[in-house]
Amino acid sequence: MRRILFFFLILSMTVLSAMTGSAAMNSNDEPFWTGKPDAAQFTRIQDERLAKAQEALNRLLAVKGKRTFENTLEPYDEILTYLDAAGQQAGLIQEVHPDEAVRNAAEKASQKIAAFATDLSLNRGVYDALYSLDLKEADAETRYYVEKTLRDFRLAGVDKTEETRKKIKALRDELVLVGQEFSRNIRDDKRTVIVNDSSELEGMPADYIARHKPGPDGKITLTIDYPDSLPIFSYARNESLRKRMYIEYNNRAYPQNMAVLDRMIAKRYELARLLGFSNWADYITADKMVKSGKNASDFIDRVVQASGAKAASDYQVLLKRKQQDVPDAKVVNAWETGYYSELVRKANYDFDSQSVRPYFPYDRVKQGVLDVTSRMFGVTFRQMKDAPVWDSSVEAYEMFEDGKLVGRFYLDMHPRKGKYNHAAEFAVRTGVEGKQIPEAVLVCNFPGGEANDPGLMEHDDVVTFFHEFGHLLHHLFSGHHQWIGIGGISTEQDFVEAPSQMLEEWTWDPTVLQTFAKHYKTNEPIPTALVKQMKRADEFGKGLQVRRQMVYAKLSLSIYDRAPSEVNTDAMIEKLTEEYQPTPFVSGIHWQNAFGHLEGYSAVYYTYMWSLVIAKDMFSQFDKSNLLAPGVAKRYRNTVLVPGGSQPAAQLVEHFLNRPFNFNAWQEWLNEGS
Repeated sequence: MRRILFFFLILSMTVLSAMTGSAAMNSNDEPFWTGKPDAAQFTRIQDERLAKAQEALNRLLAVKGKRTFENTLEPYDEILTYLDAAGQQAGLIQEVHPDEAVRNAAEKASQKIAAFATDLSLNRGVYDALYSLDLKEADAETRYYVEKTLRDFRLAGVDKTEETRKKIKALRDELVLVGQEFSRNIRDDKRTVIVNDSSELEGMPADYIARHKPGPDGKITLTIDYPDSLPIFSYARNESLRKRMYIEYNNRAYPQNMAVLDRMIAKRYELARLLGFSNWADYITADKMVKSGKNASDFIDRVVQASGAKAASDYQVLLKRKQQDVPDAKVVNAWETGYYSELVRKANYDFDSQSVRPYFPYDRVKQGVLDVTSRMFGVTFRQMKDAPVWDSSVEAYEMFEDGKLVGRFYLDMHPRKGKYNHAAEFAVRTGVEGKQIPEAVLVCNFPGGEANDPGLMEHDDVVTFFHEFGHLLHHLFSGHHQWIGIGGISTEQDFVEAPSQMLEEWTWDPTVLQTFAKHYKTNEPIPTALVKQMKRADEFGKGLQVRRQMVYAKLSLSIYDRAPSEVNTDAMIEKLTEEYQPTPFVSGIHWQNAFGHLEGYSAVYYTYMWSLVIAKDMFSQFDKSNLLAPGVAKRYRNTVLVPGGSQPAAQLVEHFLNRPFNFNAWQEWLNEGS
C-alpha cells in the first residue's frame, strides 16, 4: 500500500511528499528528521514552510509582462516543494510518532497545509499565469507538467464562480478533518482478545506461544495487530478463538467510524456535484487510467466473471475438507477459510505454512530485500548508524549509485502503541535533481524487534516486505527530475501498485529465496522442493481471494457512485458478500469502519486488481530462469520507474512492453493450478 493524503489530491492527483530540518529549497541533503523536533518545534518548522510558500506565491502573482518558465513555473514548483516538505512529513508523523503531543501537532499542521493547498488549487491568478506560458519551446517533461497541472486546476474547480470556489474550499477543509478522524479512530482502536487457557492456543507455532505468556490471572491477552491476529486465522484449532479474533479484527473503529464514514461520503458527493460531476466516483476517476466510474465498474464486472468458476471450485475443496471434521457441514464460514485452506495445503499439496517460517527470521529477510534489489537495479545500500529518527527502533539507510548518494529511506517495522497498524510506504521528500535527494519510509508491523525474538515471519509477511519496498524504490528512482511536480510516484493512482505487485514475484523463486532464506538455527537455505510446494499450494484459494478483493473494490466504488441517501454500507457489504463470495455473510461485523482505503483511495480500490493486470503483463518480460539478471530489470527501472510522473502511465508500460498492456498474463495466472 502507498499512503495517499487527500489534501494533495486536491491540488493534483500527483502524490507529493515531505521533508523537515532546513528549508526545502536549500540544496543540502541532511536527513529529514534532523533536530528531532518536539511538538512546538514541529509546528514552527511547518509554519515557516508555509510562509516561504506564500512568499513564492506572492512573487509569482506580482510578475508584470510576459510569463516565462523562470518567473512563473519555477516559483510555482517552489511552492509545491514547500508544501511537499510540510505535508507528507506531517502525514507520516501523525501516524508513527510515539509522543501523542507530536502526533497531535502533526494533525493540526496537516489541516493548515491542506487549507493552503486548497487555496492554491482555486487561485485563478495562478492558473491564468500558468495557462499563459508558451510551451512551444519547452522540453517534453516541462510541457507535460504544465498541461497536467492545468488539467488538475480545472478538476479542482478553479474555473468555477467565486461563490462556488468558496463552497469548494469549505468542503475540502472539512474533508481533511473528517479523514483525520477516520484514520485516528482506526489507529487508536487497540482492542484485544482474551485467551482463558493456554490450551486454546493449540496448533499455534511454538514461538508464538512463547511470546504470549499468561498473566498473573492465568489469562493470555492477544491484540488485533498483524503479528497476533493473522496467525490465529491460519493455525488455531480452537474455532471459538478464531471466531472471536475475526469479529474483533473486523470491528476495528466500530461504532465510531460509522457516522464519520457517512459524513465523508456525503461531503464528497456534495463536492463532486459542485465540480460538475454526477458523483464522486466519476470525479475521482477522471484523471486515472480507467477514466470513469462506469469503466471501473465494467472492469470489476469483468474480473468477477473471470473468477467465478475458480472461486466456486476453491470453495468446494474447502467444504469437503471441513466435512472431514464436521460431516454434516453445509458451509465454510469466513473465520474458517484461512484455517481450512491451511489444512488443504497440507493434505493436497504436502505443504505446511509453519514449515517455512524458520527460514524467514526478520533480520535475514530485511537483508535479503536489500541484497536482491541491489543486485537487480545496480544500487548499493548503506546503513546510517546515528541517523536522527522518531523512535529508537527505526533504522535509516542511504542508497548509492556509482558512489553517488541518490536516496535515503527508513524502516519502521514493528508494532508499538500509537503507531499506524498496517503496512505502507510514506514518501517524506520528493527528490529534485541538483537540489534534494528523495527520502521515504516503510511503516510495517512485522514480528521481531525484541530481545531473543528471531521474528519468524510468515511468507505473506515476506511478500508484503517486497511489495512495500517496491513502492519505496519507485519513489527513490523517480526522484531525480528537474520539477518536483513530476518527481516521485506522481503517475496515475491506478498504476501506483503495479511496480510493487510485480516485485512480489521474486518472493516465489527458489534461487532468489535461497540467497537469504536460511534456517535461523541451522543456517541451511530453504530447500527448492519446499519453495515449489509453497508455490503450488499458493495456487489454491486464488479464486476466493480475487472475489474478496472485488467485494472491497465494488464497495469502494458503490458508496461513491450514487447519492448518499442511497448508501447503506452495512447493507451493501452484506449484498456484495452474498453476490461475490460463497462464504456466508457474518452478521455483527462492520469492517468498513477500518477500511482505511475508503478515505485515502476513496472510490478507486479497483486500483489493486487493475494494477495487478499490468504487473502480470510486465513480469512476462522477465527471464523466469534468472530473475536476478540485471538486464531486463535495468530496462524496466529506466523505462517504468525512473520517469515518475513525467509521462502517462499507459505510455510508460507500452514503452516497456513494446505494446499496450492486456489481460492475457493475468488470466493465465488466475487459472494456474486449475
